[in-house]
Amino acid sequence: MSEARVIEQFFGVYLLYCLNPKYKGRTYVGYTVDPNRRIKQHNKGKKHGGAWRTSSRGPWTMVLIIHGFPNNVSALRFEWAWQHPHISRRLRQVHKKKPREKVYDFHLRVLSEMLTVPPWCRLPLTVRWLNEEFVKPFPADKQPPIHMPICHGPVISKKMNSAKKATVQEQVLNLCNICYELIDEKQIRCLSENCDLNSHIICLSEYYLQPGEYVPVERQCPRCKDTFLWGDLVRKYKGCYNNMDIELPLDNANEFYHSDSE
Repeated sequence: MSEARVIEQFFGVYLLYCLNPKYKGRTYVGYTVDPNRRIKQHNKGKKHGGAWRTSSRGPWTMVLIIHGFPNNVSALRFEWAWQHPHISRRLRQVHKKKPREKVYDFHLRVLSEMLTVPPWCRLPLTVRWLNEEFVKPFPADKQPPIHMPICHGPVISKKMNSAKKATVQEQVLNLCNICYELIDEKQIRCLSENCDLNSHIICLSEYYLQPGEYVPVERQCPRCKDTFLWGDLVRKYKGCYNNMDIELPLDNANEFYHSDSE
């Protein structure tokens, strides 16, 4: 194992494995901004901040962690989908756990699928193995994208200073809530004053477009779930179309970028 890697603005989703002979083989998927503190909480129990599912069943070991998420929202969505692969709209292609398949192997199979599908395949994520005894290679046909490194060794979460944190938060606010990539001046927002949706025009038009339509008509906002007409959005933000050639998506109209919800 290499020396601990220090990372600022840390958002990670981890996989735990139970070492208790009575519960050996059980797993747990969770989210954290500080993996070293989090594993201690899990092993100390619910009274010390651990989850009720891991309380009094330790010791647990943190096998691996996925980090590099732009914010806590994208990390929490990843956590939820990893926990509920058969409910997530992005993971419909994942087969259910086989009768003799270990839960640990099933979680790794789901993870290998998640890293290769949108929107996660576009994020600058890192797969970090924290316990060498549990390392398993990804299937040859489900390798993480080339921009996602697979690392080995501990990691330390470090808090940013106020000035740098403000800069990062400003960049996060400029991320598209559908594709998670940075937005330039050509952006569009929800009509609801209480909704913080921020999106590329093309991303939102693809989301609004229904099968058989040539132009988006009406749909729920992916954030607040209120229903709006595409024409109303365009009229409010018509300035963002200036000097911009837009080709509405006509192919693969069924492939929407949805937001998972619990």
